[in-house]
Amino acid sequence: MIRMGVIGYGYWGPNIVRNLRGVDGCEVATVCDRSPGALTRVAQAYPEVATTRDASELMTSPKIDAVAIVTPVHTHFPLAKSALQHGKHVFIEKPFTATTAQAEELIELAARRNLTIMVDHTFLFTGAVRKIRQLMDEGVLGDIYYYDSTRVNLGLFQHDVSVVWDLAPHDLSIMDFLIHGKPEAVIATGETHLNGLVDVAYITVYFPGNTIAHINVNWLSPVKIRTTLIGGEKRMLVWNDLEADEKLKIYDKGVAMNGNGHGNGKQGLYELLVSYRSGDMWAPRVEQTEALKVELSYFIDCVRTTQTPINDGVAGLRVVQLLEAADRSLKERGRTVTL
Repeated sequence: MIRMGVIGYGYWGPNIVRNLRGVDGCEVATVCDRSPGALTRVAQAYPEVATTRDASELMTSPKIDAVAIVTPVHTHFPLAKSALQHGKHVFIEKPFTATTAQAEELIELAARRNLTIMVDHTFLFTGAVRKIRQLMDEGVLGDIYYYDSTRVNLGLFQHDVSVVWDLAPHDLSIMDFLIHGKPEAVIATGETHLNGLVDVAYITVYFPGNTIAHINVNWLSPVKIRTTLIGGEKRMLVWNDLEADEKLKIYDKGVAMNGNGHGNGKQGLYELLVSYRSGDMWAPRVEQTEALKVELSYFIDCVRTTQTPINDGVAGLRVVQLLEAADRSLKERGRTVTL
């Protein structure tokens, strides 16, 4: 039995506790939050679960094997470091840390003590992303030309991080999971309108070859959009996460250049003929499971079997590196930042 302590019972914490309680081989022993109101809600919902306002009680308790950290990003490093120093495995909300240096220190500490770190990249455990990965591994889309994601809505405005650090980790972690090859450069543009933090941003990531990714994140949209387009050499895919049923649609559409194009100047261009292919569209079946429960079950398995998670600290570090590069580019109005 893996006994869990949960730090943070605000927006996401209740979902963590609820799902952990449904995982076989796991027991939620203690929930920690500074807010008395939050702890009252825990006591009302789960009277058998202990509560505390002092996180150090979880760190030092011999009755707790692992800690879930569901708190603002600026608290991640000190809490995770303390947990690892006290021999606890760590499940930590995205983004992993506030800096790459912090991430590297936690990764090294966990490796030295043979402890598991898992970063809460929940979307990797959705039926949609798993199906996309399967299709890409099977070569259904062919070589990937582009990844284009729009993640916008009105709010929720954060007071400690920009829209880049709030929303982009979702897409950056998905992109990291799906696209082979290490990103080479990042360009980011954006603007601040309301509370001193960037609330609209556009991030472009360049990969080796001719693969490009573009992410639009926005807290000032009148509508909520969660759409990703993936263009491949053979086929193209649309993922609309707000669709109830057909979340994924595969389009047998493409374009190719025919002709020799050996002539000089315009004549050579004229000899190139563009051929368009427009075939069928189909919607593959996508598993309808709660991604967070799948992820937390996987965390417990990784702790029990000492296997390395796909969303380990190193995966979390890669996302933080991209976020830092985006910040540097933003500050200089779109300067290219090489990685």
